[in-house]
Amino acid sequence: MTRTRTFFSATAVALASLAFAGCTTTKPSDTGSATASRASIDAQVDATLTRLYGAVPGSRDMVAKANGVLVFPAVVGASLGVGAQYGRGALRVGGRTENFYSTTQGSLGIQAGAQSKAVIYLFNTPQALEAFRNSNGWTAGADATVAVANIGANGNVDTNTIRQPVVGFVLTNVGLEAGVSLSGAKISKIQM
Repeated sequence: MTRTRTFFSATAVALASLAFAGCTTTKPSDTGSATASRASIDAQVDATLTRLYGAVPGSRDMVAKANGVLVFPAVVGASLGVGAQYGRGALRVGGRTENFYSTTQGSLGIQAGAQSKAVIYLFNTPQALEAFRNSNGWTAGADATVAVANIGANGNVDTNTIRQPVVGFVLTNVGLEAGVSLSGAKISKIQM
């Protein structure tokens, strides 16, 4: 049993390493590639926000009223007993990209497979945004509670959720994912 668990854990780590090998940042000296990477992330952020607006009624107003919006267009996860997720995104304040960030998260348990999802964080108060900006690595659930948006019976985001300092949305290919937790996601600023 211990050998099997060790084998599966080692295999999962190896698969996650391969999956994330393409997720490295460019070298600072490679300004052409860095510019292209920033432009690519910005275009993906735009597309993700457009998807959010189509999938969640009232989300355009929520984003417009937020003090800051952190968007990870593709958080890719792979698992085989041990799971890992990674994605890159951008923080927008006043509709303009301010900085770029990465997100990572690990998990243990009986699981296998790979998936991709978009994750959006709305910082609804100036205090929540400043706490995020001033952190040296921010962890959802530890540094701030993230209220994950759910659609109510009326087809809109629950009004109690809207009032929270930090609100999170998780989008899959089929729309808003319900019943998920963003706790434990580690978010760090990256240089591009």
